[in-house]
Amino acid sequence: MGNDAGSPQGPVTCGSWIRRPENLNLVVLGRSRRGNSCPALLEIFSFDPTTISLSTSPLTTYVLEAEEGDPDAIAVHPSGDDFVCAFSNGNCKLFELYGRETNMKLLAKELTPLQGIGPQKCISFSVDGSKFAAGGLDGHLRIMEWPSMGVILDEPRAHKSVRDMDFSLDSEFLASTSTDGSARIWKIEDGVPLTTLSRRSDEKIELCRFSKDGTKPFLFCSVQKGDTSVTSVYDISTWNKIGHKRLIRKSASVMSISQDGKYLSLGSKDGDICVVEVKKMQIYHYSRRLHLGTDISSLEFCPGERVVLTTSVEWGALVTKLTVPKDWKEWQIYLVLLGLFLASIVAFYIFFENSDSFWKFPMGKDQPARPRFKPVLRDPQSYEDQNVWGPVDM
Repeated sequence: MGNDAGSPQGPVTCGSWIRRPENLNLVVLGRSRRGNSCPALLEIFSFDPTTISLSTSPLTTYVLEAEEGDPDAIAVHPSGDDFVCAFSNGNCKLFELYGRETNMKLLAKELTPLQGIGPQKCISFSVDGSKFAAGGLDGHLRIMEWPSMGVILDEPRAHKSVRDMDFSLDSEFLASTSTDGSARIWKIEDGVPLTTLSRRSDEKIELCRFSKDGTKPFLFCSVQKGDTSVTSVYDISTWNKIGHKRLIRKSASVMSISQDGKYLSLGSKDGDICVVEVKKMQIYHYSRRLHLGTDISSLEFCPGERVVLTTSVEWGALVTKLTVPKDWKEWQIYLVLLGLFLASIVAFYIFFENSDSFWKFPMGKDQPARPRFKPVLRDPQSYEDQNVWGPVDM
């Protein structure tokens, strides 16, 4: 869904997937104001996995007041029931989804602790939905309990200006990067900084994502060194860099990882996207000039399909099917197991019907197939009869 030149609506500024409890995938998009006649909007679209497309018209639209500003960032709660939107006026609001696809509505609620905190570059929920973090353009980092909004960390000087951040799979750590190229790790339970990632003087750590497959405790970072962009990998048990690889031609503007942790994706500042398999760090999909000549502002994997959502101010929102190996569906795995079980029964029956030497011991004593065994234990009386020497006097 691109931005038509003659469209009365404003450009898309942010977007995210919504995984509803009924296993329905939706997309929420934020649009900025255009002139005095087109207000800023939040729109919810349905997604068709068959045609790999969004609905032509939104399921519901929320019109924002002029004083609220434009939507800058969206964080969807893992439950799929609500999401938080950060606005350019420095406030954040909670939006709850009601109804089903045919009659959906958005209800806005104020979040008192997040009022007047300034523009937020990035906002995020932890994987389990129990934590919420907000990183401001002024470098202020906040981590809160959800939904109680209890303060875990409130650090006004966390960075010069927050660039990116991500929760670890177990919600134990938060990684954050700064516009000055530094990156810090925060121990969430203690609400304190744990360490700062090492880098060379000519390197800038820009983006970060934790591994999410539950087996590889890594942190992936996009590192800019001059005109070269590489993806570095850090071991989170020591926070030491263990390797790097160049995956994308131009500087990366956004990074994302799939919910199962199998794939990592980068979006570039000239509109390319790159998808790699985490296990081998091998490129499986590359789309050149997807958002021609402009920064990709948001990039996110679909929760239930190998599809990504990308947005940019110039080209709007696009959904792209990834050219990666197909995953086994749950019903396919059960079908294979059932087939193997049935095949084992058939093989057992055939073996039973055709095997005389093992399954059907012949009962007749003169049958040649009867196994002949030499006695190992002899009858005591028989043993005495064979003692030709008789008793021995000692």
